[in-house]
Amino acid sequence: MDVVSAVREAGVIGAGGAGFPTYVKLNAKADYILLNGAECEPLLRVDQQLLGLFSTDILEGFYAAGKHIGAEKALIGIKKKHAALIEKLRADIQDMGYGDYIRVVPLKDVYPAGDEQVLVYELTGRIVPEASIPIQVGCVVVNAETTLNISHALKGKPVTKTYLTLGGDIPHRMTLCVPVGTPVREVLALSGVSNLDDYAVIDGGPMMGSLMKNIDGAVTKRNKAFILLQKEHPLIRRKAVSFETARIVNKAACEQCRMCTDLCPRYLLGHSIEPHKIMRSYNYGLSGSTPQTVSQLCSGCNLCQMFSCPAGLYPKLMNDHNKAQLAVLKIKYQPTGVPPSVRAIREFRQIPSQRLIARLGLSDFDQPAPFRLEEWKSDRRTILTSQHIGAPAVPTVKVGDLVVSGQRIGEIPEGSIGAAIHASCNGEVVDVRQDAIVIEVRK
Repeated sequence: MDVVSAVREAGVIGAGGAGFPTYVKLNAKADYILLNGAECEPLLRVDQQLLGLFSTDILEGFYAAGKHIGAEKALIGIKKKHAALIEKLRADIQDMGYGDYIRVVPLKDVYPAGDEQVLVYELTGRIVPEASIPIQVGCVVVNAETTLNISHALKGKPVTKTYLTLGGDIPHRMTLCVPVGTPVREVLALSGVSNLDDYAVIDGGPMMGSLMKNIDGAVTKRNKAFILLQKEHPLIRRKAVSFETARIVNKAACEQCRMCTDLCPRYLLGHSIEPHKIMRSYNYGLSGSTPQTVSQLCSGCNLCQMFSCPAGLYPKLMNDHNKAQLAVLKIKYQPTGVPPSVRAIREFRQIPSQRLIARLGLSDFDQPAPFRLEEWKSDRRTILTSQHIGAPAVPTVKVGDLVVSGQRIGEIPEGSIGAAIHASCNGEVVDVRQDAIVIEVRK
């Protein structure tokens, strides 16, 4: 079985990101394959630990994927502060005979070093065009956990678990391997917080993650972190602001200082996005203006809202609302056609990670989250049929069926892009819905 077929069968998706099916990404030819080990979100500790604990498997998967797409070079981007890990990876690369193909490239400790387009530029010097993706400049990007899953897929092991950091204002910070479908509450219980009513939970990193409205759900392949902070923490209060409140505050206080634009990572790469003009178009009702369509160039990094604005305004909320309206109207940004050129000032406008962490009020919680093996006790697993970009998986089991861990229980709809889903335990199917398959665990 070739790489694409194995990855498709195993249900591999972009772990921790948008969940794009990996078999589609690898069904291409490229000059470079890039491994994103930057993990630039504050408090997250998954990729750096996976690269250390499972380096051999990750390098095997990375090598196989690179050769499959015909990449001439395979580059691993990881922050230079992880000096010991970089040395280990370089030694393992030589020991495995990959020295002429795979190379580790140290990155600055800045945010967002892990943005896909920023990574492409830092590792290759190429700039992804506006409204485009890395393959347009001959690059395919995968992250550490996805590459580990590629390695497993080549050995016939499907994706039945995910790795995530449990962090924030909690007694017990850790990184965990969690079976897909495990109740979120069971994971949160390990934090040592006795009363979750006093806390809010961010699904993902502090910058790009969203507040969880309901913690009674189940873990998916895409979960990368659960960050717990007290509800009165300034970061939680900012993330909880409604669009209507943000609109009023923005209109009353935006002074068009353009700091949101001057520190925007995509603007600094030469793209046409200028968040201060998007704010202007909203504040003055310029409904037909170009700034509204360029909002689709936003990466969602949230620097404009969480760091750049000296008045504490909400440009990203405006931008997200604008993108949603454009999607409803089926209006898409039309690139200028002029190749972007990196702005000369970019080198001096990158945001140090520690400065960002301090601004977010997270310095006290920026602590190790060591890897921990856990015996999961829940008696049910809820496997969502949609954990990825594309069509939901179609259930292939019925109530009463007995399944084993790793068994495929949902297929990609014919003619669609999607991802297969698999049982993460031995057990009996007790419910089959359009959105989920519930399995009662049996030892």
